Amino acid sequence: MSEDRFQDLNDKVDDLIDLCADMKRENQLLKASENSWRSERKQLMDKHKLGKSKLESILVRLKAMDQS
Repeated sequence: MSEDRFQDLNDKVDDLIDLCADMKRENQLLKASENSWRSERKQLMDKHKLGKSKLESILVRLKAMDQS
């Protein structure tokens, strides 16, 4: 194998190593972002559940007042 071809192959391997490192960092960022929005989604769902429960309680009280 000529020196130029060997150097080209070596450069390509280095580029692949860099690409893999970049992709690993990006994957870690995406996973962190996913964990963040999953947590936010859970908080919003909990707030929605609480709001729904309060609204149902108010409606029950209003119906009771209306029937009195």
